Amino acid sequence: MTMTHETSSTDSAPELKTAAFSRALNAGMRRAMEADGHVLLMGEDIGRLGGVFRVTEGLQAEFGEQRVLDTPLAESGLVGTAIGLAMAGFRPVVEIQFDGFVFPGFDQITTQLAKLTNRYEGVLQMPVVIRIPYGGHIGAVEHHQESPEAYFTHTPGLRVVAPSTPNDAYWMIQDAIASPDPIIFFEPKAQYWAKGEIDVSGRALPLHASRVVRRGTDVTLVGHGAMVTTLLRAAALAESEGTSCEVIDLRSLSPVDYGPILDSVRRTGRMVYAQEAPGFTSLGSEVAATVMEKAFFALESPVLRVSGFDVPFPPAKLEGIYLPDPDRILEAVDRALAY
Repeated sequence: MTMTHETSSTDSAPELKTAAFSRALNAGMRRAMEADGHVLLMGEDIGRLGGVFRVTEGLQAEFGEQRVLDTPLAESGLVGTAIGLAMAGFRPVVEIQFDGFVFPGFDQITTQLAKLTNRYEGVLQMPVVIRIPYGGHIGAVEHHQESPEAYFTHTPGLRVVAPSTPNDAYWMIQDAIASPDPIIFFEPKAQYWAKGEIDVSGRALPLHASRVVRRGTDVTLVGHGAMVTTLLRAAALAESEGTSCEVIDLRSLSPVDYGPILDSVRRTGRMVYAQEAPGFTSLGSEVAATVMEKAFFALESPVLRVSGFDVPFPPAKLEGIYLPDPDRILEAVDRALAY
């Protein structure tokens, strides 16, 4: 699939193409590589194989082995090499094969990559993107369905984002690659095969903006990644029962764009945050606390959270119990309305 960027007039219809989430990522990386010869991709099996999820399929054949590198199974060395390349003027994009595999490279990310720009007082930039497929819904084994977002949002010096639609995947990967700062780019595995329209005529939102995806009046539902789809399903069911839910896609996990969230909560008076990750000291905890601080007098009930349980991710047969579903979200909506 070839995608071009064209500037359209304000009175013309946007140029739309339909693609799966994974193909939108592929097209976004291709466009970034075409625009800048310093962009290169690195990861385990991303070249000839095209990655486990085929996100980089065809890119090595197009750009060569010097720009799409198959690396050894060594995440610490992979991230460390990317740091060195960034110091030399390149823009490396690193693929971590699965979420649970990032931890061998965690030290390099949190103690080196995140801190180097500050250590050099801003003189040295670190334009490194770490792509991490994350989350459940694929029936995989241990270390393949985790949601480690909070580790990285807790680390100063890192920017953390998570697209939920093909359009966001296409534009956000390009914005992340162009950023002078290190970006942790979480890709919801459950969305890889989801298809949607891509407006290739121009991006609609900045990289770190949250987005209202469904308007409502009674309760604000907030989440990111694959959870946005679950929230939309819950909102549709709630509407059939007479409750109007507004749904907000966080998109950027660090920094968080609180403007649309606070505006919504001040209108609805209620909020439910949903995530796949365990709830204790999580991103949902931070968002809930901030909303309570900044919109306290608008709230008609406490901010409620729906999350994975505080246990290691279970075997595939139990993931349906572990992961939040529309029923658990609607139960929280009912509790919020009952106050």
